[in-house]
Amino acid sequence: MLDKTKIGHQFESFKVDVEKGRLKFFAKSIGETNPIYIDEEAAIAAGYKSLPAPPTFPFSLDMEGPELLPVIGLLNLDIGRVLHGTQEFNYFGQIHAGDTITVSSELKNIFDKKGGALEFVVMENSYTNQDGELMAQASVTLVYRNV
Repeated sequence: MLDKTKIGHQFESFKVDVEKGRLKFFAKSIGETNPIYIDEEAAIAAGYKSLPAPPTFPFSLDMEGPELLPVIGLLNLDIGRVLHGTQEFNYFGQIHAGDTITVSSELKNIFDKKGGALEFVVMENSYTNQDGELMAQASVTLVYRNV
C-alpha cells in the first residue's frame, strides 16, 4: 500500500516561459484550427494581448519541471504500473505567449479500490502567472496497479 502520510506533500515549484512557437506547436499537435492560436494578428484582433494558450496547454507545462512526475520518486512507484487516470482543469484567467508561469503541485489524496489491487494518487497542480494571478488548476489522478 502507498504511504498515505505523504498526502499534503508540496513539490518544488518551478517557472516556465510561455513562448509563441511552443503555443503554435501545441495548437497544431492537438488539431486546433482556430486562427487565434496560431496567428498573433488574429489573436489581437479577437481581443487577446498575444497568442492565447489552448485549454489543455497547462498539462504540457507539468513536463518542464526538474523531474518528470516527481510523485514517482516520493511514493517509490514502479513506473511500469502507473496509468494516467483522469485530468480536469479549472480556468481562472488566460495564459498568453510572453507569460511566465509558476507551476506548483501538491499530493492531495491516495485511496484504493478492489481491496487494494488499485490505488489512486490525486495531484493538484496550480498555474500562476508572473503577476501572481492564478490562471488555472488541474486535478490529476494516477492509477497504480498493485497486482
